[in-house]
Amino acid sequence: MAKLIFRYGAMNCGKTTALLQVEHNYREKGMKALIVKPSIDTKGGKCIVSRLGIKRKVDVWLRPKDNVREVVDLKGVTCILIDEAQFLTPDQVHDFWLITKLYDVPVICYGLRTTFQTKFFRGSAPLMELADELEELVTICKCGAKAKFQGRKINGVFVTEGGEVAIDGENSVTYESLCGKCYINEVLGIHEL
Repeated sequence: MAKLIFRYGAMNCGKTTALLQVEHNYREKGMKALIVKPSIDTKGGKCIVSRLGIKRKVDVWLRPKDNVREVVDLKGVTCILIDEAQFLTPDQVHDFWLITKLYDVPVICYGLRTTFQTKFFRGSAPLMELADELEELVTICKCGAKAKFQGRKINGVFVTEGGEVAIDGENSVTYESLCGKCYINEVLGIHEL
C-alpha cells in the first residue's frame, strides 16, 4: 500500500532540491511524478524554485479552496510530490492521504513543520498526524548546531509578531534557520532565566 510521507525541516535544508531530485528520478525511469504547489506560496509563481537556482513548472497550482479530487488527475501518475506542503488545508492533506490508500499512489510532501512563532502550520499539523512516515531533513544554525526553527526578519531585524504566511524575499522578509538556543537568544531576546 502506498504511503503519505512528510519530509520536513527548517528553511534552507534542501526540501525543494530533494523534491526535484525525486521527480528527476521518476522521469528518468519513464514514470510520471505529479508536482503540486499550494498557490499561497507566490515565490516563483507557478514554478518551484530551489535555492540552488533550479526551477521547474508545477503540474498543479493548488488554491486553498480547491478540492483535490477535482483538480488532481491521477491518470498515468506514479507518485505525487508536494512542495511547501505546510500551506495545504487540512482537508487537502486528508484527500492526499486518501489517495495513497484508495488509489495506491504515494504522496511525498515537503515543507516546514512550524511557523516563525514555533506553532504548527495549518497543513503541517494534519501531516504530522496522518503521515505513514516522517522524515526530518537537516540543516545547521550559524552556531553549527542542528537548526530546527526559522526566525523571521523584516528589514534584517527578527520579529515575533505577524501573520502565519510571509513569503521569503517579498516585502523585505527573510528567514534564518536557527537551533533552539539561538532562537531563544536572538528571536525571543532571552539569555537567562
